[in-house]
Amino acid sequence: MTLILNDIRKNFNDHVAVDGISLKVEKGEMFGMLGANGAGKTTSFRMILGLLDPTRGSVTWDGERLSYRRTKLIGYLPEERGLFPKLTVKEQLIYLMKLKGMKNQEIIKEIKHWLDRFQVPEYENKKIEELSKGNQQKIQFMAAVLHKPEILILDEPFSGLDPVNSDMLKEAVLDLQDSGTTIVFSSHQMKNVEELCEDIIMLKRGKSVLQGNLREIKRSYGMKSISISADYDLNFLESINGVLQINRSKDGAVIKVENERVAEDIFYAISDKGFVRKFEVEEPSLHDIFIDRAGGEENE
Repeated sequence: MTLILNDIRKNFNDHVAVDGISLKVEKGEMFGMLGANGAGKTTSFRMILGLLDPTRGSVTWDGERLSYRRTKLIGYLPEERGLFPKLTVKEQLIYLMKLKGMKNQEIIKEIKHWLDRFQVPEYENKKIEELSKGNQQKIQFMAAVLHKPEILILDEPFSGLDPVNSDMLKEAVLDLQDSGTTIVFSSHQMKNVEELCEDIIMLKRGKSVLQGNLREIKRSYGMKSISISADYDLNFLESINGVLQINRSKDGAVIKVENERVAEDIFYAISDKGFVRKFEVEEPSLHDIFIDRAGGEENE
């Protein structure tokens, strides 16, 4: 089974929100869709969900068009919470899962399982409005996965979560992937994307500006970071061609450079200056790549 987006485009009058995106996500894969606000991520998600029809192109799962008729196959965690504040957690989830075709007894069993997993069994009969934002996010996640979807769309799933709850949710997402769920998610927290995704697409103004295997992207990307610990001032390195940025600390600096050749120039430049405790060349972080490719001009 494969999720295929084939040259999808979405116009809203004269505005092009998504412009010619193509990608394949195999069953059980975790795929990252990145971009600044307004880059086209949520519009793409809505076309995958069948909530919006592409102006051009197609979205298929297992060779068939995704539409509202196949909604049982998909779980969706939106960036904006969409829970009914006056309903209890149990009432909320029973209502939503019945829309997905689940039976009452099965729903209650899954509710108890997930509340126990997230260490909040006492929330079953609490109203949504009584919960913290982080715990509302847990319930929203449960609403996306209780019916065991084949495809799971997560739009900023870690938003508003403290580190403990973020790790708890991350473990749940990985377990779902291990069970065969195909997952597409977006996040502004690049560390989470690096930990979870093998393949990514990076959007800017509705177009793909970077796409492929994350490990290969980082390895082939020209920009590098050099971590240096030394007992002397490193300001003189600013004059070396190819140095993009120097972030100083009390015992050295992290220097962003255009490529490995510049790193070599820096190594020779500091070798005669005195004792160097650390000189380490690192691949660029996804954060650095994101700023380089999707930053700059503000998206509309």
